[in-house]
Amino acid sequence: MPPYDFPQGGTPLTEDEAEDLLRCICFKTGPPRAVGVELEWFVHDLHLPRLPVPGDRLRKAFDGIRSLPLSSALTFEPGGQLELSSQPAATLTECITAVSADLTAVRTALGASGLTLNGFGLDPWHSPRDRLLREPRYDAMESYLDRSGPAGRAMMRDSASVQVCLDAGYEQPGPLGFEQRWRLAHLLGPVLVAAFANSPCLHGTCTGQRSTRQSLWADLDPVRGLAPPIDREPRSAWAAHVLDAPVMCVRTRGDGPWPVPEGLSFRSWLREGKPRAATRGDLDYHVSTLFPPVRPRGHLELRMIDAQAGEDGWIVPLAVTTALFDDPEAAEAVYRVVEPLARSAAPLEPPRDTVWRTAARDGLTDPALRAAAVACFELALEALPRIGAETAVQDAVAAFNDRFVVRGRCPADELFAPVSGVSGKDIPT
Repeated sequence: MPPYDFPQGGTPLTEDEAEDLLRCICFKTGPPRAVGVELEWFVHDLHLPRLPVPGDRLRKAFDGIRSLPLSSALTFEPGGQLELSSQPAATLTECITAVSADLTAVRTALGASGLTLNGFGLDPWHSPRDRLLREPRYDAMESYLDRSGPAGRAMMRDSASVQVCLDAGYEQPGPLGFEQRWRLAHLLGPVLVAAFANSPCLHGTCTGQRSTRQSLWADLDPVRGLAPPIDREPRSAWAAHVLDAPVMCVRTRGDGPWPVPEGLSFRSWLREGKPRAATRGDLDYHVSTLFPPVRPRGHLELRMIDAQAGEDGWIVPLAVTTALFDDPEAAEAVYRVVEPLARSAAPLEPPRDTVWRTAARDGLTDPALRAAAVACFELALEALPRIGAETAVQDAVAAFNDRFVVRGRCPADELFAPVSGVSGKDIPT
């Protein structure tokens, strides 16, 4: 059956081998000493950002920047979003310096084409465009996600985020141990959603959510966007979650369409060996099609933060999150701050439980989330000097704290007025 030949060779994988791989490769423990960030941006017209940029114009501009000498990986999302993924950096300062230089180079090159980068969780102005990328994997992804409604297409074509990447942590227990860092990432997640919510509109329409992007993730798929049970041992919980998740597609050789099976978990694929035997490459690809709020990929990838406005807006969530995780004193204290939020949640896994949905809808107008955010920012501001953050970074975090957090507001509350003429206080519920 040639269409189902292994796309790049490989040998069949057993269920035990797959579980062992997942347990070993997804949580690589050791001293927390590296930080990274993945930044997604919308590319808009420099002078008329509310007008959609034709696909041909975007493709021409993208072709012109592919050869830039960047330290970050440059990629493009299906809807034409631009993504920069940093290399792992030894310090927060090193990460910010490298990515800032790359962003300057990209902005300069795009500016010559009359284009600019804008940071929103969802594109607030434009109607859905045709996919810019036409590849078998995106065709298959869209077909699969369409089964759950329109949220999938919106996520592929119209969303952007700041993804913070941190080491998994030590093997032993404690505030820098991987089990507590794994749980902290999920407990802190709703606070990060609420504080940095920046997507109250989609295609010019008020949605009633401060982070519409986060609400779409929660509704995306019955399993694919969920976290595994966070009160279980992380390695076992994640391995079971991956193997029991449905397969999005089966990769094939050539340019033909990739089959999109229905009701086939990766575990079943391993056991049945149909439509062909699954390989290590298939397992790696399957993991990349899961979209939980925290994804372990050797390191921890925190995926719940909306893209931020301004040239340097992304620095604040990166700095706050890094300080709260990598400074031992802050990590211990912040865990005590956010742990009570879990007790207020409905018996569902993130991001569908009550506190996550409240964070997406209400931002920091929710009293519990506001109190937690105020405490988290105070701890971060105390920790930033201890982890060597530059004064400019500390000042940026302090300014965001004063402008939004202590006032119980988030970027979405300011975004509303220029986009829809509706003030933040009038957001419908």
